[in-house]
Amino acid sequence: MAEKILVTGGAGYIGSHCVLELLQAGFVPVVIDNFHNAIRGSEELPESLRRVQEIAHRPVLFQELDITDEAALQELFRKHRFSAVMHFAGLKAVGESVQKPLEYYRVNLTGTIRLLETMKAHGVRNIVFSSSATVYGDPKYLPLDENHPVGGCTNPYGKSKFFIEEMIRDLCKAERDWNAVLLRYFNPIGAHESGMIGEDPQGIPNNLMPYVAQVAVGRREFLSVFGNDYKTDDGTGVRDYIHVVDLAKGHIAALKKLKENCGCKIYNLGTGTGYSVLQMVRAMEKASGREIKYQITARREGDVASCYADPALAERELGWKAAFGLDKMCKGIPSLAQRALRALSPLTSLLPVPGEDLWRWQLQNPTGFSKN
Repeated sequence: MAEKILVTGGAGYIGSHCVLELLQAGFVPVVIDNFHNAIRGSEELPESLRRVQEIAHRPVLFQELDITDEAALQELFRKHRFSAVMHFAGLKAVGESVQKPLEYYRVNLTGTIRLLETMKAHGVRNIVFSSSATVYGDPKYLPLDENHPVGGCTNPYGKSKFFIEEMIRDLCKAERDWNAVLLRYFNPIGAHESGMIGEDPQGIPNNLMPYVAQVAVGRREFLSVFGNDYKTDDGTGVRDYIHVVDLAKGHIAALKKLKENCGCKIYNLGTGTGYSVLQMVRAMEKASGREIKYQITARREGDVASCYADPALAERELGWKAAFGLDKMCKGIPSLAQRALRALSPLTSLLPVPGEDLWRWQLQNPTGFSKN
């Protein structure tokens, strides 16, 4: 019988891509989400998961649930027998976390504690946690490996991820039957090659590339670039951008690692290459054939100048390596913009050309998961 995997926050950007990978790998994902970072769709499913069903030709089990609701979690675990949990649920905007620290600690920490307690009560001892490179704080050296000091986080979002890592590490030390893989993400971008699922941010801007793409498609007038006085080649922040499908495949590799009774393991998921904000803007201009207007604004509190990974440990122990570079994420396709100008409705006839994932997603979904 196929294994059931609980996916918390599975209707969001990364979660929905991981749900698709789970389905394609033969698992049965059971998804919970409270719609904080997701759009409601038809068939009582988030729109992202309705589209995942369409791509995979398999049903998705979904329940609207907030992980801070202990009674609802207990009922869910009584209903299903899970072999492992993938934990994505939580608040995730760096800038907002500086403005609302208590809310971030309440949701991210309390929700995780209740999830772990419920797992323990029902004999589920395997978890893959969606952590972040923000736990490294301001880098002491680059590239960042897993031995880099952690805890000197520059914002409450990063601190909440660090505290959760510590919780899980302590739990695995105290109770040897627990297994955990903590995945420190760098900066996910891109979309599924179908153009049907991608990043549709709700609320305060957080990740760069969906906003770059929205300017290209005319959904936004300009991009705000937070600071151009960092100690980088062009003064803008440098990040390690990883294709979301690569990231999702890393979670499947992590699930396999849990089966080795691995205890607590920590891995970076990144490409090992850093790009500046302005380099990414130029890459999207090339992909879209359109000018990306931007304005320089003040630095965003909590941001660091440069951050990119040493992903060697994940390759060595998980057999995982990022397959897609910047080309696959948003490479220029000379004729694509001309074809796209015919309409902003879904471009179902567009042939899949390597290198256009993010741009295809934005063109097919100019208003995101909302009705066009």
